[in-house]
Amino acid sequence: MTSVKKERPLDGMRVIEMGQLIAGPFTGSMLGYFGAEVIKIEPPTGDPVRYWRLTENNTSYWWHSVSRNKKSITLNLKTDEGRQIAKDLILKSDVLIENFKPGTLEKWGMSPEELKKDNPGLITARISGYGQTGPRSHLPGYASVCEGFGGFRYVNGFEDRPPVRPNLSIGDTLAGLHAAMGVMLAYIQREKDPEKKGQVVDAAIYESVFQLMEAVVPEYSGCGAVREPSGSTITGIVPTNTYVTSDNKHVIIGGNGDSIFKRLMTAIGRPDMADDPRYENNQGRVVHEKVLDAAIEEWTRKHTSEEVLSTMDEVSVPAGPIYSVEDMVNDEHYIARGMFHEVEANGRTLQIPAMLPVLTETPGTTDWPGPELSEHTSEILEEMLGKTAEEIERFKSEGVV
Repeated sequence: MTSVKKERPLDGMRVIEMGQLIAGPFTGSMLGYFGAEVIKIEPPTGDPVRYWRLTENNTSYWWHSVSRNKKSITLNLKTDEGRQIAKDLILKSDVLIENFKPGTLEKWGMSPEELKKDNPGLITARISGYGQTGPRSHLPGYASVCEGFGGFRYVNGFEDRPPVRPNLSIGDTLAGLHAAMGVMLAYIQREKDPEKKGQVVDAAIYESVFQLMEAVVPEYSGCGAVREPSGSTITGIVPTNTYVTSDNKHVIIGGNGDSIFKRLMTAIGRPDMADDPRYENNQGRVVHEKVLDAAIEEWTRKHTSEEVLSTMDEVSVPAGPIYSVEDMVNDEHYIARGMFHEVEANGRTLQIPAMLPVLTETPGTTDWPGPELSEHTSEILEEMLGKTAEEIERFKSEGVV
């Protein structure tokens, strides 16, 4: 963990995070990493991610990463007084992040329109499965469902098997990235606006996934083509695939550039293919994909993964291993790039991933890991809202905080 605090791009920005689970909190993590003061409002029982997956002392390892640099205050938003405290905090802030079901803020009397009456510069990032408008907006939208609706699951997997999900909630993280970008765009626009007006950032999980779909829409619109799942290859770009080596590992080789293809086939002892006019451009190679892949794998199966990658490096052909987390944390490149931060959690050192992008002059950093539940409640109530110790004790006794 960095001990000397450097200037960061979002120093001076105050964010209230009312979301939970993944998408909203990931947005808050990004903003906090780059300098924003992020105040996380949790229910009295805490954000469920505190307890998800692998835990130690009843706190997940994940929590220390996704809630880094945040201050925790608990509020019972089912009470009038709890909602009023939340509203008072929002009115003293630049950004509100929420990922509740659409309509929840309105039900609480905290719609963006209401909040902007007293805080016209407020930027509200609203993250949901299907967006704040449209016929599906009322539906619950977890990443797993929205990855299917957004098109990702359809193209992910093998043609003769059910669609595959990666062992990650990609849709949530993508929505968090888009929401953070939206906050930045709205913040820049607010600074340019003479009236300093804020706006709503409407980030839908399915749309964040849909944005990854490259050429699928124009290809369908132009010639009726529906991109299908293609296993470990990518439709229309050859050769690029995953190949088995003699030590039973897998390597990825991307030899799809015309000159790269020639170097690849020459290096594996197939100059006949390198010079065959049928394979001189990508259109021709697509027709003969299976033949080319078979030739490449015939060679990789005779060599270890290290030998394969070394040969590819010598002839400047893009290639690489498939890493587990164990491989990542021990890799010199990851380490040299500063991709791991160390924090103190449960009385010992814990590694968590750095966040991106890398900025050369004003980089983001991790100041502290995810906080204890309600760790900053008294501090926030006193310093931001001027509440007395007696008032705070009453809030606690009445279950407001």
